[in-house]
Amino acid sequence: MKTALLLAASLLASTQASAACYGTRAYQNCYDDSGNTYTINRYGNTTHMYGNNSRTGSNWSQDSYSFGNSVNHYGRDSDGNNWSSTCYNGTCY
Repeated sequence: MKTALLLAASLLASTQASAACYGTRAYQNCYDDSGNTYTINRYGNTTHMYGNNSRTGSNWSQDSYSFGNSVNHYGRDSDGNNWSSTCYNGTCY
């Protein structure tokens, strides 16, 4: 689950904005000064994240699934492109 948050942070790092998040471990709403807002839903071994930017109208999403020491990530970037990544023991491919 930490990996999903790191990926969310990397999305925001390109704008050098810091995010503020509110809610519970299971459900959070986050926003930053660049107009990004996103929700994070966690349950079991699954994390869903959906984000958008009110200034640009762009949106993106990511689903992460943990299995032991590996995490599979699937997402759609702000240009509508699908992507995926697998992380094992903190190293992503």
